[in-house]
Amino acid sequence: MNCIIIDDEATARAVVTQLCEQLPEMDVIATFDNAIDAIKFLNRESIDVIFLDIHMPGFTGFDFVQTLKDPPKIVLITSDTNFAIDAYEYETIVDYLVKPISLERFKKAIQKVKHTTLRPTATANAASETENELYINIDRRLIKLKMTDIQLIEAKGDYIEVVTDAKTYRVHNTLKKIKEKLPEKTFLQIHRSYIINFTKIIDIEDNSVLIEKNVVPISRSNRPELMRRLNLL
Repeated sequence: MNCIIIDDEATARAVVTQLCEQLPEMDVIATFDNAIDAIKFLNRESIDVIFLDIHMPGFTGFDFVQTLKDPPKIVLITSDTNFAIDAYEYETIVDYLVKPISLERFKKAIQKVKHTTLRPTATANAASETENELYINIDRRLIKLKMTDIQLIEAKGDYIEVVTDAKTYRVHNTLKKIKEKLPEKTFLQIHRSYIINFTKIIDIEDNSVLIEKNVVPISRSNRPELMRRLNLL
C-alpha cells in the first residue's frame, strides 16, 4: 500500500518510516513536515494511507482531513490521548496511534487499514460539505473562506485578490485555477480579470455590475451568460 507521512517532527517521521519499512506491504511515497505541501501532493497523486500527526503549527490534523474531498484511509499519530473521541467523527480515520509506537501496535493499525472499507456515501457527503468552503494559501497558512462570503475575485498579474465580506486576500494563483474550485451555480466569470458571486449583485448598468461597493466591468462576450442566469422580471 502506498502511503505518506505528515508530521512536523523529523524524528516522528523517521520512526514511522522505519516501522513501514519492516512491513513489506507498506511503501512510503513521501513525507511532509506541513499539511500544505501534503495537500499540493495529493492534488497530483493518489495514495492508500496517510499517517497524520494531529498537532502541527497553524493547521491541525483535523483541519487537514476536512480539506480532502476524496480522502484515503488515515491513521492519526499523536502524543495526546485527548482527541480519540473526536477522531471517531471521521469515517476516513481508521485508527489512532499514541507515541511512542511499538511495532506490534503499528501492525494492528495496518490490519485495520486492510480490513476497513470506507462507505462511498460518507465520502460523498464529506465532499459536498467542502463545496461550501475554499482554502487559500497565505504565507504557508491555509485560511478557510465560506463561498457565501466571497464577493469577487480579481486577477492582478501573477496574483489574484479574493474580496470577501470581511476583508481582501492577495493570493499567488491564477483566475483559471481558482475558477475550477468555485461552484458554477453561484460564480461566473464576467471579464477576463474578474469572477463574481452573482448572488452579491446589487445593480447592473451598461457594461458593469455593482458588487457591494465594487464596480466590476462586464465583457461583451460574457454579458449574455450573465443575463441568462439572472431572474429577470
